[in-house]
Amino acid sequence: MFGWFHKRSSIIDSELLKGATDHHCHILYGLDDGVRDWKESSEILTWLGELGLKEVWFTPHVMEDVPNTTEGLQARFAELSARYEGPLKFRLSAEYMMDNLFAERLRAGDLLCHGGDLVLVETSTVSPPYDFWETLERMMSAGYRPLIAHPERYRYMREEEYRRLKEMGCRFQLNLPSIVGYYGSHARQKAEAFLKRGWYDLSGSDCHRFSVVERQYGARELGKDILRLLQPLMEAVPEEI
Repeated sequence: MFGWFHKRSSIIDSELLKGATDHHCHILYGLDDGVRDWKESSEILTWLGELGLKEVWFTPHVMEDVPNTTEGLQARFAELSARYEGPLKFRLSAEYMMDNLFAERLRAGDLLCHGGDLVLVETSTVSPPYDFWETLERMMSAGYRPLIAHPERYRYMREEEYRRLKEMGCRFQLNLPSIVGYYGSHARQKAEAFLKRGWYDLSGSDCHRFSVVERQYGARELGKDILRLLQPLMEAVPEEI
């Protein structure tokens, strides 16, 4: 009766995290709507280290409502790195909302790259900025490659627009919670389709809270076909995409 249940696995049970890299999280404390203090950051990082994760990219929000500066992010990164005593390796970039503040930072060349020339960018999930395509072109003209955060979550985006992004040379970052249905069936269906097409380049947790990521990673929602497609993403590095 319940045989289907035993054919599905969780992210934890699958051991996908062993030797993997998390390319998108809000674990760097006290900077945005993510983790608030060192205590929770430490708890999450200890747990991830025990699960076998190898490396974490901290990607705090930078947007008009959360105007983090490059210097401020670097200072907090240095502070956490000095306090942490576990096995994980850390790297710092940011998740940039494509708004007026981003346009200013782009003009100034004041962007934290996600390895090489990649820059992690996002939009609202319901509508793009009015100059979305122009901003992407300006990024590329300035020598940056857009890394689109969680493209499966953009309800406004149609098939032809995703194809246009890939043809332009944009890279896609998968939110792992999308695959277990955390953002609803719409995001899950897109994520599975993009995985099967080979459109994703990197993956991340988008972790904001310890209690949430525990549930996400413990959900027994993954079939063998999806696990097989996820494996290369877990070990991908920006310099090779």
